[in-house]
Amino acid sequence: MMHERCDMMKMKDIDLKILSGLMKNSKISDRKLSTIIGVSQPTVTRRRAKLEKELSFEYTVIPDFAKLGMKIMAFHFMHWKSESYEELSQLRNFQERIDKWISEQSNMIFASSGEGLGMGRLAITIHKDYSDYVKFKEKIEKDWSSHLARYETFIVSLKSDRIKRPLTLKYLADYIKNIHSS
Repeated sequence: MMHERCDMMKMKDIDLKILSGLMKNSKISDRKLSTIIGVSQPTVTRRRAKLEKELSFEYTVIPDFAKLGMKIMAFHFMHWKSESYEELSQLRNFQERIDKWISEQSNMIFASSGEGLGMGRLAITIHKDYSDYVKFKEKIEKDWSSHLARYETFIVSLKSDRIKRPLTLKYLADYIKNIHSS
């Protein structure tokens, strides 16, 4: 029984090393990753497939948005007039309407409910310039003002030399690996 528990702990450690390696470089080959973490290539291939299924992996590229001509990242904080799920669900098709609206925003990279700063919703968007940002902000206010109690934004210049850590997941890789192995 104790030996089985140790094998499960070791396997978990392998999974975390694989996950960390993929977060740092999703293009890495199973062969190279196996060399880095010290297990066989078939083990990495098998464990990667299992992790992809269990954790719903999505492989994507996070470009340097500034080099693509994008100048602004905006954080939109919103608080509905009624934050009670029961009350919101009573509004005719409210959830379907907001889900559809969000899916139509091609510059929105994240949207979620949450809490903090007296707000209940957050959306993160990317904009080519300040004018584009203002149009988006006006669209939120026009489309949702009847439901919004508060709406605030925080904008970041993507052309700034003050960015201390670019948008990437590679830093998070070691955090996830370390927090689960302690």
